[in-house]
Parts: sequence; structure tokens; C-alpha cells
Amino acid sequence: MNLGLVFESGDFVLIGVFLTLVLMSVITWTVIVVRAIKLRAAKKANAQVKDRIWAAKSLDEATQIAQNTDSPMSVMLLDALKASEFYNRNKDTDLSSGVPLSQYLLRQIHHNMAQIMRGFEGGLTALATIGSSAPFIGLFGTVWGIYHALINISQSGQMSIAAVAGPIGEALVATAAGLFVAIPAVLAYNFLVRGNKTLGQDLHAFAHDLHVQVLKNHKE
Repeated sequence: MNLGLVFESGDFVLIGVFLTLVLMSVITWTVIVVRAIKLRAAKKANAQVKDRIWAAKSLDEATQIAQNTDSPMSVMLLDALKASEFYNRNKDTDLSSGVPLSQYLLRQIHHNMAQIMRGFEGGLTALATIGSSAPFIGLFGTVWGIYHALINISQSGQMSIAAVAGPIGEALVATAAGLFVAIPAVLAYNFLVRGNKTLGQDLHAFAHDLHVQVLKNHKE
């Protein structure tokens, strides 16, 4: 499998197919590394700060802990407190006055949670697109390469196995390259979607407890 020969003997279409697959592979592994590191860091930070927040003796102490840590749960806590303060300041002057604090706070917490989860979805569309299209791009390169290989063989008049196997074998490399790009993209997409789902479940459970605690603090 001599890729150099493909670039030497292939036309602009076949070369374009391989360059496209190389670009897709670079994008795939960049998304995999960046998103996997971000997801792992978020889960680790959540696990550390969650216990510290609920072990705090007061909401003020929990707020101090959240301000000194960088995690999705810290962001949710601080945003919930800001929402509660905003409601108290503007409950008689804007539309929030017509909504009970519990509903207003719940809406803000879920909105903030959705914003956080959106930050972990970047690159998933690219992985899904690459995983589904790379095999077909590779197949297109193979069909194109075989077509031109047969045309060149027919023009040269050499119909031996050696004359046919070489050009067609090089064209088939495009299909292998397409699968080589698509398989990691599909596996990474499933892994990251599963990781985001578990992160979302953790944040949802935290949001429920946070909603109760902020309401309790408001009544006190």
C-alpha cells in the first residue's frame, strides 16, 4: 500500500479525496482530544465540589466554595443565587412579579443547565458527519480510481493481472482510508454522547437539590 504512488499517479479528484480524508481525520482527533479532556475535567471538578458544597454549614459558605472552584455545578449555584437576588430586586417592576419564585428559579436553573450542556456538544455534529460521510467519500475515490485505471489499461493494451492489480489496488486504498477515518469518529461520537448524558444526569440531580436549598434560604 504505497500512498506516495497514489499522489504521484492519481489525478486531482483522487488526490482531493485523500486530502479531504486527511482533513477529516485531523478534525476527528482534535475533537476527540479536546472534548474528552473537557468532559473528564468537568466530571472530576463536579465530584470534588459537590461534596464540599453540601458539606458547607451555610449557603454563604457554599457560595464561597463555588466562587473558588471552576466546575459546572459551581456555575449553576452562583447563577441560581443571582437569579434569586434579581427576583427579589425586580419582583414589583418586571414580568417576574407574576411568577412565583419557585417557578422562576426552576426556570433559570434549567436554562443555565442547558447553556452549560450546550458547551459540551461542540464538535459532535462534525463527528457524526464525518462518521457517516467518510466511507462514501473513500468509496467515491475508489470508483473514480478504478474507472481511470481501467481506461488507462484499455488504452495501453496491457491486460495482464499485474497491469490490472496494481492500479486497482492503489484505488482501493481510498475505501480503506475512508473507513480508517469513519470508525474513530463513530466510536468517539458514541462515547462523548454517553459522557454528556451522564454529566447531564448529574447536573439534573444537583439542580433539584439546589432549587430546594435556595428556596429554603429565601424563606429564612
